[in-house]
Amino acid sequence: MKRILLVEDEENLQHALKLNLEMENYQVHAVGDGNTAVRVFREEKFDLVILDIMIPEMDGWMVCENIRLHNSNIPVLFLSAKNTSADRVNSLRKGGDDYLTKPFDLEELLLRIKKLIEKNERIQSNENKSNLLFVFGKNWINFESYEAWGVEGKLALTKKEILLMKLLIDNKNQVVSREHILKVVWDYTVIPNTRTIDNFVLNLRKYFEDDPKNPQYIQSVRGVGYKFVF
Repeated sequence: MKRILLVEDEENLQHALKLNLEMENYQVHAVGDGNTAVRVFREEKFDLVILDIMIPEMDGWMVCENIRLHNSNIPVLFLSAKNTSADRVNSLRKGGDDYLTKPFDLEELLLRIKKLIEKNERIQSNENKSNLLFVFGKNWINFESYEAWGVEGKLALTKKEILLMKLLIDNKNQVVSREHILKVVWDYTVIPNTRTIDNFVLNLRKYFEDDPKNPQYIQSVRGVGYKFVF
């Protein structure tokens, strides 16, 4: 039985979707806010995520980013009342695989779910593990094994270091604010002193930059945050 994480804060719609999906032999875990969605996703195994954008605590785009830090393959279907082209593009940019606007046709939703799960199964069966390896300059990072190669040779990264590098790399050449990093990587809903992230960046520069004081890859944007230039 395929398992679906349903993230929808409108109770009537959530209950109706859960019922219809269960009638199609899916096992559904339904939640109503972003923080719970992230926690449940990390604790359980799913085959697909249905994700609303305008949800409490943490919006759907940030939830998707968080999911992608931990799992780059699971299909994410955005189901939202936001229907502009900019909303669609941003949802795909944040890691979504498909986008369906409300109101929607149930049969179309079920077909899209079926196709996404089948496609992911085919990809998984033929997965090339080299995709988990990111190479930049003389450096490389394996996001699955937490191993890396830096200026001083082979090293083992911590989970937070891996998640931070993956977030920056996924948004390469774009500025990522300190606050955004703390929310996505550290799950902070109340932002503490942002020196937390600054200290991590200093360590990562020592690992991967020939001259940490004049970084080529992990660059600062004064007063905002950081960006990975590649």
